[in-house]
Amino acid sequence: MKKYFFSILVLAFAGVVIYSFSASKSRKPKTLSNVTNFHDLSIPTIDGNGALKMIDFKGKYVLCVNVASECGYTPQYADLQKLAEKYADKLVVIGFPCNQFMGQEPGTAEDIQTFCKKNYGVTFPLSQKISVKGEDQHPVYQWLTMKSLNGVSDATIKWNFNKIMVDPNGNWLKHFGSSVNPLSEELTSLIK
Repeated sequence: MKKYFFSILVLAFAGVVIYSFSASKSRKPKTLSNVTNFHDLSIPTIDGNGALKMIDFKGKYVLCVNVASECGYTPQYADLQKLAEKYADKLVVIGFPCNQFMGQEPGTAEDIQTFCKKNYGVTFPLSQKISVKGEDQHPVYQWLTMKSLNGVSDATIKWNFNKIMVDPNGNWLKHFGSSVNPLSEELTSLIK
């Protein structure tokens, strides 16, 4: 009887391990193929009337920021706008609205645009609302967060207002956490 019970216990444990492994694998996004440079990517604009083609930003630094309207870091919109204006000849800031962190970007595309313009005077480009992690992760964020795609580093987007800098040639430069101010020396020193 003990032998029979032990066998059932081992089989049950094996089943749990196999199920956990397969469930965790199924949550990974389908990864991109044949994309080795940031400039190969594009994403619909927030208004859906066009696309942000990263090739259009070749020759400039691009700061990618996952943004949200109801976050403690939301006031960074003001400094992101100042940064975009100060370095307009060398840098493009792109905001990627995302609702994955405690539902802090619940609005529609129109709500987000109105909020950003009215409260922070945002003129830099905003993409459609996307997932920056998980199985629905947008291809732009796959490239930004996976060393296997960008050739430099993995990055984990842990909260709203993470920032990733891409150089003028479409190469991954650096990841900054939410608390790094857009106007900080740590970030601006990369813009040459």
